[in-house]
Amino acid sequence: MAEKIPKTNVMRVLDLHGVPYTPRDYSKTGAVSGADVARALGLDPDAVFKTLVTVAASGEHYVFMVPVERELDLRKAAKAVREKSVEMIRQKDLLPLTGYIHGGCSPIGMKKQFVTVIDETAELFDTIAFSAGKVGFQVELTLAGLRSVLPVSSADIAV
Repeated sequence: MAEKIPKTNVMRVLDLHGVPYTPRDYSKTGAVSGADVARALGLDPDAVFKTLVTVAASGEHYVFMVPVERELDLRKAAKAVREKSVEMIRQKDLLPLTGYIHGGCSPIGMKKQFVTVIDETAELFDTIAFSAGKVGFQVELTLAGLRSVLPVSSADIAV
C-alpha cells in the first residue's frame, strides 16, 4: 500500500474549492532543483512550474510561475504587470511576506493574494505541477483548476 501523503494548506484550499488534483511526494528522493523534482516525479520539466515572488519599482509585489528549467525574464515580467521594472525579493523576505519558505513557495495560500502570472506555455499542457506549499511536495492539476482558486493570467515571461 502506498504511503499516505500529508495534506498541506494548498491541498486543503483545493479540497475546499472542489478542485481535483494529484498530490506528488518527492520528499525521499533527494531532489533539490526543479529539474531534479520533475525527473523524480516522472513529469515533463516544461509542465513543472516554480513560483517566484517579485517587487516592482512601485513597491507592489507580484507572483510569477515559470517552468523549472527556465528563468523569469524580468523585463517581460514587468511588461506583463504594467510596471516599469520588477526584481526578485530577497530570500529572507519570502517567509514574512508569503508564509512560505524557499523551495516550498506556492501561488495558493499565501498570506496575501498577489497578482499572479504564469508563463503562457502552461496552456500547452493538460496538467501542470507546482509546489504544494511544503518542500518535498507538489500538486498536479489543470490550469483551469488553478484559475478556479485564484486569478492567474498568462504571458510570455520566461527565457
